[in-house]
Amino acid sequence: MTKQNLNPPATAHVENPWDEAAPEVTTTKTKTKKEEAVKAAPPKSSSNADYDMDGLMTDFPTAKELERFVFDETGIVLNLKGRANKLKYQVAMDVLNGDEIDPKFIGSDNPYIDRTELVPVETLKEVPERDTHLPDRKQVQNLFVSNSIPHTDYESRMQDKKVSVIFRKYKTGEISFEILGPVDQRAHGMKLDKYGRERPEIIKWVDPRTGEQTIVRGDGSFTPQGRKLRAMMQTFRVNNSNQWDIWIDREFISLGDNVISNVWDLDK
Repeated sequence: MTKQNLNPPATAHVENPWDEAAPEVTTTKTKTKKEEAVKAAPPKSSSNADYDMDGLMTDFPTAKELERFVFDETGIVLNLKGRANKLKYQVAMDVLNGDEIDPKFIGSDNPYIDRTELVPVETLKEVPERDTHLPDRKQVQNLFVSNSIPHTDYESRMQDKKVSVIFRKYKTGEISFEILGPVDQRAHGMKLDKYGRERPEIIKWVDPRTGEQTIVRGDGSFTPQGRKLRAMMQTFRVNNSNQWDIWIDREFISLGDNVISNVWDLDK
C-alpha cells in the first residue's frame, strides 16, 4: 500500500520566524473586482456633523466657555446659563453644525464681557408730557429756537454749557417753551474693581429735556418760569429791541384785500 504524505512541503524554508533577516515569503493572488472596490472606498463617518456632544462636553465644561467657543466659530451669541446640561450642549452643537435653534436660546451680550465688571448705567427717563392746556400744534403761529440759554444742570452751567430751547407762540396767544437737549452722561462715585483700578460706581444721565410747557397763558399772564425766561431773552439784544419782543412774542397783523389795494383809505 502506498503511504500518503500528510505534510506537504513548505514553499519556503524559514529557520527562525523572529529573525529580521528571514527571507520574505511571497504569494501571488488575483484580486477580485469586489475586493478592489472595498479597498478604494474611503472610510465614512456615521454622522455628517463636525461637532458632537461628547467633544463639546469634554472641551468646554462651563456654559461661559461653551458660549465663547460658539461665538468665535459662528458669531452667534447664545444664552445657555442655567439651562439643563444636555440641553445647552445640544443647542451649541446644533448651532455649530448649522441647524436651526429656538430663538429663546439667542442672547445679546458679547460672552467675553464680564457683566459684573461693567459700570451700571442709570435708566434714561421719558420726556415729560406736553402741557395739556396748550392748543393743538396746528395752531402754532411762529417758532424760535435758541441755543444760547445756560444749562439747567449746575455742573454743566459752570462749564458754560448751553441748552437748545424752542419757543412756540400760538394764534390764541399762548407761548410755550421746550428744552430739546443735549442729553449727556456723567460718572458718579468711584470704587476699585477686582484689578485694583478705579472706576465709577454708576453712570447717570444729565437730561435737561422738559417737554413742551406753558410760559404765557391764553389770558396773557405769565407762569413763574415764563417771567424768568422773558427777562433773560430780553437781555439778548436785536438792534434796538430784543429777542423776546422780536422773535418770540411777536404780533402778526392780518390785512384784508381792500387794505392791500388802498392803504390810504381810512374808511375801509
